[in-house]
Amino acid sequence: MVFQTPIRRSYPSYKSPYGPKYHYQPNVAGFTFKQITNLGFKAGAFGGVALFAVIYYASGIPRVQRDILQKIPFLGGYFVKEIPASDNPF
Repeated sequence: MVFQTPIRRSYPSYKSPYGPKYHYQPNVAGFTFKQITNLGFKAGAFGGVALFAVIYYASGIPRVQRDILQKIPFLGGYFVKEIPASDNPF
C-alpha cells in the first residue's frame, strides 16, 4: 500500500498557458450580471408590449380616453370627442 507524504511541496503545480483561464464570476443567487441585464431587457420589452395591448384594448372606454389617452402629446387630440349642439337631446 502506497501512502501520500504529509509534507507539502513548496513549488506550485504546473498550469498550462493553453488551458482554460478560470476565474471567479460574481453572482447574485446564481445569476450573473449579464444574465440579469438580459432578463431585465426582455422583461421590459414584454412589459411594454403588454402595456400597449392593454391601452389599445381599453381605448374605447371613455374614462380611459379622458384620463390617459387625451394626455399623450400629439395624440391626445385624436381621442377628444365633441358632440355638436344639434345632437344633444337636452
